[in-house]
Amino acid sequence: MIDPEEAARLFKLFGVAARVQIVQLLEERVLCVGALAARLDMTSAAVSQHLRILRDAGLVEREKQGNFAHYRVNRERLEECRRVITHVLTPPAEKEEESCVPDMKDAGNRTS
Repeated sequence: MIDPEEAARLFKLFGVAARVQIVQLLEERVLCVGALAARLDMTSAAVSQHLRILRDAGLVEREKQGNFAHYRVNRERLEECRRVITHVLTPPAEKEEESCVPDMKDAGNRTS
């Protein structure tokens, strides 16, 4: 069972287009605030605010390199988010079908 509070937080987190775009860009490569701001046509301050929210949610990680901070996606956390969102958006009938499918590695051990 998916925690409804967690699911609601994720939908709220991804309910802002700029955050979705930031995650998509960081999935492709590591970028600094200035590079993200230029690609998104936003101010660095606005990008920094979105990055703080994404960092607090564990979706992005920051690495200091000299005077710059470079950001990357936390792929494990992103995959957790995908699982939660996919589960919430999967119709109940499909969830039942998935839970009724026998585990194939156990199928050969059954006796009829």
